[in-house]
Amino acid sequence: QVQLVESGGGLVQAGDSLRLSCAASGLSFSSYHMGWFRQAPGKEREFVAVIKRSGGISYYADSVKGRFTIIRDNAKSTVYLQMNSLKPEDTAVYYCAAESWTSYSSSYYTSGSVYDYWGQGTQVTVSS
Repeated sequence: QVQLVESGGGLVQAGDSLRLSCAASGLSFSSYHMGWFRQAPGKEREFVAVIKRSGGISYYADSVKGRFTIIRDNAKSTVYLQMNSLKPEDTAVYYCAAESWTSYSSSYYTSGSVYDYWGQGTQVTVSS
C-alpha cells in the first residue's frame, strides 16, 4: 500500500533551520506532485508548498516564501522541505501529501482535499 513517512521534525529556536523529509513507497513517485501542509493547534490545516512531479515548478504560501524550499529526489522517492529562519508561528505538525492530477493553476494545489495520499505528520516546534 501507499505510505508517506515524514521525518526531521523537532524543537528548535527562532532563526534556526530544519529539513523535513518525506519518503514515499507503494506509488510511482515521479508521477505525483508532492505538497507540504501544516496544522497548528486550534487552527485549520494550511498549504505550505508544492513541487510538480518533474521538480521544475514549485509554489509556496506567502508566509514561507523566501524562507522555505521544497525539493524532490525522484530517484529516492523523497521530497524535502528545507526550512530556514524559522519563527514561532511556524510551529505545527507538518504533513506531506501526494497528488496525481496536473493542473495549470497554482491555487489548485493549495487545497488539501485534492490530494490522494497523506503522511502521518511530523511535529515542528519553534521556541522564541
